[in-house]
Amino acid sequence: MITLYAVSDSIGETAELVAKASANQFNDDIKVERVPYIKTPEDVIKFIDSIEDPRNSAIVSTIVLVDVREFLVERCIEKGINIINILGPCISTLARMSGKQPEYKPGAVWKMDDEYFKKIEAMEFAIQYDDSKSYSGIKNADVVLIGLSRTSKTPLCMYLANKGIKALNIPLMPEVPLPEELYTIDRKKIIGLTIDPLALMEIRKHRLDKVKAGYKSIEYANAERVLEELEYADKVMKKLRCKVIDITKRAIEDTALIVLNSIGYRQDNK
Repeated sequence: MITLYAVSDSIGETAELVAKASANQFNDDIKVERVPYIKTPEDVIKFIDSIEDPRNSAIVSTIVLVDVREFLVERCIEKGINIINILGPCISTLARMSGKQPEYKPGAVWKMDDEYFKKIEAMEFAIQYDDSKSYSGIKNADVVLIGLSRTSKTPLCMYLANKGIKALNIPLMPEVPLPEELYTIDRKKIIGLTIDPLALMEIRKHRLDKVKAGYKSIEYANAERVLEELEYADKVMKKLRCKVIDITKRAIEDTALIVLNSIGYRQDNK
């Protein structure tokens, strides 16, 4: 197995995102490991010495500290480890074009500004109001996702939170009344998530196998129950006159883009 190390002199989130995006292009198993806060030559030595299989290892680096970056490259050459430095060429090109010297600040990609704190607030909001823990946040939500169990409501909320969007989700169940607060907000903020019944049954069966749940397991995944729930969800969404997105075979990122466009989110207004 190939191990792809995401190495950074900060938290390593950028390096990890690039590493995972690259690894996902291959069917073979490629393990991604994040290695944050490599800020000194001593950190580099300790990290390199910890790699057990250099021949089947590669490094994606977002280290901006020049001395540390160059030392890491030297050590990788010595050990025969492939290394890809992401930020170095970009920084050098921009320095040449602008005629200015870069500041070489670790963590500058994720600087602690208003946008950062907005994302943290949105994350806390998504966790606090996940899966109808409380309905009191509906009036303060930027978007309210409604849908049946296993329609990706929670991961979608977390993805939107990373954009600074306060997302709240409400699971739809025929036996549970809808919160009255849902009828008091702008319908443009409400997004319904639907899915193909066969796909939903498969997802639920897989979920039951994974957690070995015993509660109403037959009812939860059988065709009659799924169709009943989908019919109920369809009636609710029509009553609310909200936008509906079919998530069948749709990636979270694609669904999120539709949601963001629907609520009028613009990248330059973050």
